Amino acid sequence: MKKKVEVRGIARDTLDFILEASKSSYPEEFAGLLEAKDGIITDVLLLPGTESSESSAVLKLFMMPNISAVGSVHSHPSSVVRPSQADLHMFSKTGTHHIIVGHPYGRNNWKCYDGSGQPISLEVLDIELEDEFGEDLL
Repeated sequence: MKKKVEVRGIARDTLDFILEASKSSYPEEFAGLLEAKDGIITDVLLLPGTESSESSAVLKLFMMPNISAVGSVHSHPSSVVRPSQADLHMFSKTGTHHIIVGHPYGRNNWKCYDGSGQPISLEVLDIELEDEFGEDLL
């Protein structure tokens, strides 16, 4: 059984990556899984075979490597950042923290939800990100 990670926040650089990836994917949806280190979301895992369109993004969860995702992220090409029924179904399979970002993908155009679709607070933290070898990425 995988250990549950208590999420304390998201790294600002990770949020900026999510916003930029969403802008780059527009008008199609962007989607990925969230990973945390020491309780802070630091990475976005892009799964092979993810299908995106203007109305949905489908993650191929069977392609997920042996990691513990703490949640998911996806964009809505509209400015609506509320979860749909399809979003809620995905939330139930992919962790405890789910970020939806909406057009125009600015720092105020996102919201985090729990697995049942209730809004939750997620603090944006200014931290130094390191690569897998302990080197600063910035």
